[in-house]
Amino acid sequence: MKTYKKILSKIHRVISIRNQWVREGLAELLATFVMMMFGLASCAQVVLGKHQFGQYLSINLSFGIGVTMGMHVAGGVSGAHMNCAVSLTNCVLGNLQWKKLPIYVLGQILGAFLAAVVVYCLYAEALYTYSGGNLTVTGPLETASIFATYPQPYLSIGGGFLDQVIGTGALLLCILAIIDRKNSPALKGTEALVVGLLVTVIGMSMGMNSGYAINPARDFGPRIFTAIAGWGIEVFR
Repeated sequence: MKTYKKILSKIHRVISIRNQWVREGLAELLATFVMMMFGLASCAQVVLGKHQFGQYLSINLSFGIGVTMGMHVAGGVSGAHMNCAVSLTNCVLGNLQWKKLPIYVLGQILGAFLAAVVVYCLYAEALYTYSGGNLTVTGPLETASIFATYPQPYLSIGGGFLDQVIGTGALLLCILAIIDRKNSPALKGTEALVVGLLVTVIGMSMGMNSGYAINPARDFGPRIFTAIAGWGIEVFR
């Protein structure tokens, strides 16, 4: 038994990542991947199932619960920001070193990109059956919105900018309140759940205009994937 434990201990020392920066970057990647996997998969199920397997509310709940799970996955390592705006705000407030910001952002974008890859593979057959193999950004059978957010036809560029500023501002304001130990924070141990509920309510109240991305990594990573996977550069227009 002692020999077995020694072997396991040696294996752990070999495979463990000791560099703190690498650990934090990978933690952000994994947390963002978990959040986005649940969120994008719910979008795919609603769209490809023609609303027989969920509605808009199920997307809100999936992203909210995905955030909660992501925080449990990596909160103790990197803080599980899962959002470039959250990381930037923490740098401004002095809670995160500026030189770590590129590592966090890269991890978040890669995590979102990989989640899009996994969801695409998971629903590939349903996707091509639904679209007839024609991957489009617009039209009645568009599927690009499964992976990234797009504005409603009525929304101007200025309106879209304001939409994201207000949504992201609400997210950051409430997150700072949730963790503020000098004010009225969430009960210790419930922070992940409360932040998940916060994302859910933002989706339920501010998602109509352009899908409440409120997170550059959430949108940019999957958008790059769709450009590569067959939707083309139209996803950036």
